[in-house]
Amino acid sequence: MRGRLFSFARATARQIRRVVVFVRRKAVSFNELWRHSLQFRVTVSTLALSSAVVFVLGMVLQNQITERLVETKQSAAIAQTKAVVETAAGELVGVGAETSEAMSARFANALKKIASASTSQDGAGSAAGTFEPVLAAGGRDQAREPVHSGPYEKVPVRLRQFVETEQLSHLIHTVTEPDGGKTTYLIVGAPVTTMINPLQLYLLYPLTSEQTTVSTVQNTLLVGGLVLLLLLAGITNLVTRQVVRPVRQAAAAAEQFAGGDLDQRLAVLGEDDLAKLAVSYNEMAASIQRQIRQLEDFGGLQRRFTSDVSHELRTPLTTVRMAADVLHASREQFPAGLARSTELLVDELDRFEALLGDLLEISRLDAGVEELSAELIDVRPIATRAVEQVRVIAGNAGSSVELVLPDEEAAAEVDARRVERILRNLLANAVDHSEGKPVVLTLAVNETTVAITVRDHGVGLRPGEAELVFNRFWRADPSRNRRTGGTGLGLAISQEDARLHGGVLDAWGETGHGACFRLALPREQDTPMGESPLVLPPPEYKGTETHGSSGLLEVRPAPDAILAEPEEVGR
Repeated sequence: MRGRLFSFARATARQIRRVVVFVRRKAVSFNELWRHSLQFRVTVSTLALSSAVVFVLGMVLQNQITERLVETKQSAAIAQTKAVVETAAGELVGVGAETSEAMSARFANALKKIASASTSQDGAGSAAGTFEPVLAAGGRDQAREPVHSGPYEKVPVRLRQFVETEQLSHLIHTVTEPDGGKTTYLIVGAPVTTMINPLQLYLLYPLTSEQTTVSTVQNTLLVGGLVLLLLLAGITNLVTRQVVRPVRQAAAAAEQFAGGDLDQRLAVLGEDDLAKLAVSYNEMAASIQRQIRQLEDFGGLQRRFTSDVSHELRTPLTTVRMAADVLHASREQFPAGLARSTELLVDELDRFEALLGDLLEISRLDAGVEELSAELIDVRPIATRAVEQVRVIAGNAGSSVELVLPDEEAAAEVDARRVERILRNLLANAVDHSEGKPVVLTLAVNETTVAITVRDHGVGLRPGEAELVFNRFWRADPSRNRRTGGTGLGLAISQEDARLHGGVLDAWGETGHGACFRLALPREQDTPMGESPLVLPPPEYKGTETHGSSGLLEVRPAPDAILAEPEEVGR
């Protein structure tokens, strides 16, 4: 027995879980439709409001019809009762002197007379319908039990009390029949005037036909309301669809236009508001298309102009370089001022060549003709070479460069030349703004991403400048003297190289707390890049500041403090 109960409980629990899951799924589906479908929202809202209106109107109509039926029944019943009272008074003249049995016999004969007279009546009596008559003799002041004829037990006591005080009264009362059913009556009671004994006449009018009429009205209102709601839902859905369909078409066209299909247009049908919207959209799309084409043509002209100028400058620059090299080789024979001018000429020619190289590189990147020569290599030697290349300028600036590398191999599919150029640009920029403080390059890897940060503790960046540092020829403070003589295109080229790898190059900085640049690259070109193992803002550098012109190069494994949970610097 206990096992059966346990099995029944488990089956019940499974059924409850299924019902809960089903309800949750339906609720989720409803929420999704409600949020994403304007047509569904309008249809449901209209259906809900219409249901409320139909319910209120149905209740009002039902109450009005019921009240009118009851009022008509009462008026007809009272009029018929008054007519029956006169008939009963004529039949029961002088009643009261005989015994109870004789009175009951006379009451029975009077009821037969009343019943036969009611069948021949018309007018008001016919409107009241059939009835069951009851005659009773007695009153409040009489000690004996009242003599009655007819279903006297169906008359409620409170109605008897009113009628026994010589008042015409009526009451709607529900009676339980011997077979267990219930019948509702409109009972009208009236006193019958006789010369000897006070009598009471009660007429019981069954309200079965009125209840049937009310039930029919309720069913009609219910069915009519449901049909009306379904029609309203269908009409609302149809009307809303006529409005929503052009909106959906416009949204789809806008998405295709935003995706690059500049020839996408909307069909113009008719001359209504939606047609005007389509015309306006088409005009806007055509205008945007013309402007984009103009910008593309202008950008192409600019790129060709930059590339052509850069190439054309190569030949005269080579000639000037040869002459400058000759002068520089003979500078010891010149006076001091002329020798210094020769050295400045060579330095500026070096910068000019670097600028031409960067212009050619940026023009190729803009034209999209650059290709990535990626191969699976260890990134640690690339970082080491980049640090070695900036060691001289770091020493001249009085800054030390620290290299923090992981112990394990940091293999990734990268273009070594481009990654080395990115790190060289970042290190040169950090040294230039470090104000003689240490610069730290940190490398870390996880399963999907290799990340490198270059951190300095110099002047930092003001709010909003982190988004501007990658703009071409942008300088945070144009009045500052550069130590490295950059071209202003290094960070822009570095960002393009990072994008070419499918990676990200971003920056952080605060005034007085230095800046940090983070390069994040995917370890495999066909695998999306995950979360970076290094964070921005960077953790505070805890090393010892080194000043001087030694250009110290330190290589040490990554401490736990560098890769741990970040703590905000200067915030």
